Amino acid sequence: MTNVTSTPMTPTTITAGDSRRERTDGQALGRKIAAFGDEALRFSIVLILGWIGAMKFTAYEAGAIQGLVVSSPLTSWLYGLFDLQATSNLIGSIEILTAVALLLAPLHRNIAIAGALAAAITFAVTLSFLFTAPGWEASLGGFPALSVVPGQFLLKDAVLLAAAVSLLGRALSRDH
Repeated sequence: MTNVTSTPMTPTTITAGDSRRERTDGQALGRKIAAFGDEALRFSIVLILGWIGAMKFTAYEAGAIQGLVVSSPLTSWLYGLFDLQATSNLIGSIEILTAVALLLAPLHRNIAIAGALAAAITFAVTLSFLFTAPGWEASLGGFPALSVVPGQFLLKDAVLLAAAVSLLGRALSRDH
């Protein structure tokens, strides 16, 4: 029988097997954080669309969005069909239905796709207001200086659009 002595493990001593285990542990942690992030992303979009969508049913919000909606060729036509509050209610209904679809996304792949696609379209339209609404600050020389409202307020929709596209990609790659 041979007597084998081993070197005690210290924080600086890593064998090949330990390195692989640490990498696997790190990857597992990374997957858990990514899964948490995906859910946090989904719920944050649900919160934003649900809350802002519900606000569209108030006269305050209907008036607040009028300048944005009327300045855009994508949405201005709505005022030819509906009055101020009905237009806002329609937009709010779409936002709330989108939030509900995202909330129910884990139930079915098609619900997830519909919710993420609707969110991406919503944020693409609102981001387009950045280019159609008067959002450049004249006192700073105009473009590229953004006014606080609506300019800087709308700029966040670039991140929301990217988040919705990420959710759409995940929904499309799901098996069921």
